[in-house]
Amino acid sequence: MKNKRVNAKARALSPSTVAEGAAEKRKLLPLGAMVVASLLGVTDAVLAEEEKTLSAVTVTATAEQAPPDGLRATKTRVGRVEQDPHDLPQSIVTVTRSLMDEQETNTLREALRNVPGISFNAAEGGRSGDNMMLRGFYTFGDIYLDGIRDTAQYNRETFNLERVEVLRGAAAMLFGRGQAGGVINQVSKTPMLYGINTAGVGVGTDGYAAFNADLNQRIGDTTAIRINMMAREEDSARSNPVSGATPHIQRAGFAPSISFGLGTEHEVNLSYYYLTTNDRPDYGVPFNSATKRPNEAYAKANAYWGVNGNFDNSDTNIVTLNYLYTIAPDTQWRTVVRGANYKRSYWAVAPQGGAPTAYSLASQAKTRETDTDNFAFQSDYSTTFMTFGLKNEFLAGVEYLYEDNKRWALRNMGTATRPIYTSGQFTGAPSTYTGNSYSFFVQDALEFVPNWKALVGIRRDEIRADYVSVAGTTSNAFSGNFGEWSFRTGISWQPDPAQHYYLSYSDTFSPTADLYQLSGNANPPERGEVVELGAKWLLLDGDLALRTAIFSAEKTWERSTDLDSPQYSILTKKRRTNGVEVELAGRITDKWEVFGGIAFMSAEILEVAPGANRNFLHQTPRNTPEQTANLWTTYQLFDGWKIGGGAEFKSERYGYQPAAGGTAVFAPNIAPSYVVWNAMVAYEQPKYAIKLNIQNVFDKLYYDAIYDNGGFVYVGQPQRFILSAEYKF
Repeated sequence: MKNKRVNAKARALSPSTVAEGAAEKRKLLPLGAMVVASLLGVTDAVLAEEEKTLSAVTVTATAEQAPPDGLRATKTRVGRVEQDPHDLPQSIVTVTRSLMDEQETNTLREALRNVPGISFNAAEGGRSGDNMMLRGFYTFGDIYLDGIRDTAQYNRETFNLERVEVLRGAAAMLFGRGQAGGVINQVSKTPMLYGINTAGVGVGTDGYAAFNADLNQRIGDTTAIRINMMAREEDSARSNPVSGATPHIQRAGFAPSISFGLGTEHEVNLSYYYLTTNDRPDYGVPFNSATKRPNEAYAKANAYWGVNGNFDNSDTNIVTLNYLYTIAPDTQWRTVVRGANYKRSYWAVAPQGGAPTAYSLASQAKTRETDTDNFAFQSDYSTTFMTFGLKNEFLAGVEYLYEDNKRWALRNMGTATRPIYTSGQFTGAPSTYTGNSYSFFVQDALEFVPNWKALVGIRRDEIRADYVSVAGTTSNAFSGNFGEWSFRTGISWQPDPAQHYYLSYSDTFSPTADLYQLSGNANPPERGEVVELGAKWLLLDGDLALRTAIFSAEKTWERSTDLDSPQYSILTKKRRTNGVEVELAGRITDKWEVFGGIAFMSAEILEVAPGANRNFLHQTPRNTPEQTANLWTTYQLFDGWKIGGGAEFKSERYGYQPAAGGTAVFAPNIAPSYVVWNAMVAYEQPKYAIKLNIQNVFDKLYYDAIYDNGGFVYVGQPQRFILSAEYKF
């Protein structure tokens, strides 16, 4: 079996596997790095000697021979430098392109079902769109696209993604403000010097129809373009029994990009991303007030409270310029500039007031329109050098982020019994948020004895924020300047390329004026701390990765996520999640691949907020299952035939109102546990492929997302068949 871990070509491309002797022939460092190196004890004589050895940089374009990842990812940039996830001293799960294709994954949420420790929120509080919990903590502000914060709330698609990386644990030193659960980083497809062109279609039950294309073309020795596009429609088995209205999805995307200087020391990539959605949203079913469980009578009847006029429309536009300067094989300077605009408008109907009717009541309406502009600048420098005979892996960078968000409530153009809402018809002035964030960070990993590394990182964030909340005739304004330090440290031991053991500490913060977490008072910022002990092994000559981690994550001064509910501004004063994670990814034999994991979590509210209900003390936080697990496995048969299947499991989860004042008994709604099985059979040939996916093989009734206020629960996907075909040219 081929040893992928020690493949010479792969090692030459990976910064983490540069030969040790390269450090003795260091190229001349830029001024900033020389200053740092001097502080670390490098003498002028040594630097002078390094200057004498300066030679031209040669970058070999071997990527055109590199095979795509299977179910085990072999590279990541989530740590700011490209490296094998095996070498990262922190828990990371990567959902590869191969895994998404085998499962016929269309959305980010579907991709994340492969990550243990994740649960799903639905869209209460005006935050419809992707909304996940990681290790029991919110991630609505921790979703990234190619390492840049993607703050808008919308439903993300996977058509232009190469992989999805989930870095668990506090990550403020690398990414700035955030939660203790970790970050979700989407990695975009980019042009390549070898041609891959695919076009595919899919049809399925409940009106499923999809088209996608991935077109790559080399147009010079070092230049290539790539275009990804998609269109998809889906109906639903659920319907309003009176009006006949059904939930509906209609989405289209277009993502062109061009790269210059591929395989040289100067690489430039310019990309554009466009996504439009025209959906009819579904709020699910209510909980039964007596049983505290979902109302199964409505769920089994596929009852839908929406009306034909409901809408969830959005337009996302993102332009990104990326410049990578490879100064030496182990020295890079990377700069990224991004501008983005997100527009979204929706009217949904919540299942209140009994059975569905032909018309919704005005009191059932959930309306919101947002317009968000973001501008981001990132620049970071990474290098490897020797000082006093010790190897240093150095990283430093600066960031700037501008956010401008306007949010309106829509005005009823009809009556209380027959409401009508349209985009652009507002109740009044918008609530606004404007934020300017300035950051710098420095990190060094020092190999103090062979195979042992000590990592230390520090970051400073300065945030200038202005927020105006408008609710009816009431307006509240808040401005603040915030400055926070973030830290990351740890020790790791890699006795050989196949083993990695580490102990790490990291922290994170969210200020009182964060985009979706504003309390507008003197409360201190949210803070999170995570301690993690982990081990990673490469088995079967590097084809199979086994990872495990034990962690303890603590968060203080947890905020509400709904700015329109100031009475719930502080949820808990302190809470903690302890857990264990085990994951397996890769190839067992030449024909058999597997991707799976399991997570155990014990979460507890340790202190309630001042004035909050004391009965929340020592309770389990909402939407934090004690066990989650996932499995996907495939086997290559004969003559191009492949079969696969797997399962997703979540234990029961709480849904409840935020901890306001009072003395009410703690009696949360409960979403029951579930196991859902999926299957796949495919016939693959060099020029084409045909695949049949069966989602929810046994047609299990389950509930996979809880609304923040605990009043509703989303019904999971029923049994669905999808037949797809792909042509390769």
